Amino acid sequence: MVLLHVLFEHAAGYALFAVKEVEEIGMLLPQVEDSVLNIGKFNNVVKLAAFFPFKSAQSALENINAVSEGVVHADLKLFLETNLPPGGKKKNILGVSDAKIGAALQEELGLSIQTGGVVAEILRGVRLHFHSLVKGLTAQAASKAQLGLGHSYSRAKVKFNVNRADNMIIQSIALLDQLDKDINTFAMRVREWYGYHFPELIKIVSDNATYCRLARLIGNRKELSEESLEALEEVVMDSAKAQAILEASRSSMGMDISPIDLINIESFSSRVVSLVDYRQGLQEYLRSKMGQVAPNLAALIGEVVGARLISHAGSLTNLAKYPASTVQILGAEKALFRALKTRGNTPKYGLIFHSTFIGRAAAKNKGRISRYLANKCTIASRIDCFSELPTSVFGDKLRDQVEERLSFYETGDVPRKNVDVMKEAVKEAGEVAAEIKRKLEKKERKRKKREKKLAALSMAEGEEEEEESKVKSNGETAENGDAETVKKKKKKMKQEEEVEEGAETNGVGDTPTPKKKKKREVVEEEGAETKGTEDTPAPKKKKNKKQEEEMEEEAAETNGVEDTPAPKKKKKRKSEAIEPEPVDEAAMETAEVTPETPQTEKKKKKKKIKTGDE
Repeated sequence: MVLLHVLFEHAAGYALFAVKEVEEIGMLLPQVEDSVLNIGKFNNVVKLAAFFPFKSAQSALENINAVSEGVVHADLKLFLETNLPPGGKKKNILGVSDAKIGAALQEELGLSIQTGGVVAEILRGVRLHFHSLVKGLTAQAASKAQLGLGHSYSRAKVKFNVNRADNMIIQSIALLDQLDKDINTFAMRVREWYGYHFPELIKIVSDNATYCRLARLIGNRKELSEESLEALEEVVMDSAKAQAILEASRSSMGMDISPIDLINIESFSSRVVSLVDYRQGLQEYLRSKMGQVAPNLAALIGEVVGARLISHAGSLTNLAKYPASTVQILGAEKALFRALKTRGNTPKYGLIFHSTFIGRAAAKNKGRISRYLANKCTIASRIDCFSELPTSVFGDKLRDQVEERLSFYETGDVPRKNVDVMKEAVKEAGEVAAEIKRKLEKKERKRKKREKKLAALSMAEGEEEEEESKVKSNGETAENGDAETVKKKKKKMKQEEEVEEGAETNGVGDTPTPKKKKKREVVEEEGAETKGTEDTPAPKKKKNKKQEEEMEEEAAETNGVEDTPAPKKKKKRKSEAIEPEPVDEAAMETAEVTPETPQTEKKKKKKKIKTGDE
């Protein structure tokens, strides 16, 4: 009975292999290494006992994450419990590649685990020939599964979150520092350039951005008048300064300047002003981004100083890993190593010196408050890094603690204990988190309702289109059917005509030409009615009367009746033709055909007379 089994974790699923002849393999380790490369020899050593494919990519990612962290997943536990044979007196030996997951399996299932040595060589061979050992799995499918799982696993390990990306904070604070340097340099260039024309403006206005705006607004100082006083007040935000600028422009010692030089100065000033505006927008962006990524650190120490700490550490995770003593002197590395080298005093603070707390503290308390502030910054960064829902509750409480400590150093008021403050913070954070979750659930419900409405509308539109297409197809088929019936009737009429013509050539019967014409007219009228072009019920009644009259005439002729009723019929037909009522085209055709009927009757009589004379 096989006692050694080897567990192999693949991107496609879990595989359990049974190893034959364990003792011989243990003795012949070099031969095992040689047989790994040969699939024929390796099949004699290893046999597939069970295979559990992952249901989806998400399931594969969850299982592999659990294996990498040394946790026994529910799928793995069920797989081993169902497929490992009972050991009896001797326990089953399970070979695994990672000692961490081996220890977890040993604790969870009570198995004896083996790692390294022969197990490592067997797993190397399994990894090489896995697609051949598992039926139905090709090398291409296995490589695709490995590639997809590798991408998703790397993404999960990095824990990339769009809303919690601290890289944007690092880049924005670096750009903010660069913009400060560039704006100062360009503003000094504007001051020097425009100072040739209006040197007194430098003393009146000290702010760089305001000076550039005034240089763009004033232009030539000689054109400055009382009318432009309101515009100056809007820029300077001070009526006294605006009046001083106006008076200084009248008695300025500056040189005259050409219009071309003024155009260049104004364009450069507008560029500097646009850079200032962009810097303000970037600072707002940094503030909002810090509120998303590190709200507690931003509430405690400020957005700019917190962003500088994250940038200097490299990421929020690195900052969270630092101890408080490192955070305290972060940014003062040169001074620290210089002090260590010269055996002087080490620095008390680094980047956190820019915080308002250290500036407000007395000289003798600066070191103490910087140490306390670094401690609170470390706590805030760890909460921001590892909390699921970012809230600024802890940051506000920590800030209150620093304020209390500062007042304690100045006045001696005893601050609250850290345990009490954290209990309050945890309670408030729970309430805030519940509120945030409720809002998110509400948004999700609204989104689902919107999607359902859109789906229902699209389904209704699809049904309407289908109905329209069905109606169109039914209309087309009906028209085609009507046309076919008309064609069939015409064919029948042609066949009847041919039969009658053949009979005439043989000398049989009378000439039924009027009836043929009338039948054709009836067929044409039926076709017109089916197309829906004209509705003519009146002519049909006339045709029925005419047919009855003809039948009576034939009966009279056969009985030897004289041709006396013929003139009456003519009069009736004439009166019908003279009627002023509007008649359709089909009726007009019948009216044109009717005058021919008396001639045919006369011919019939003449023929009868001739036959009687003979």
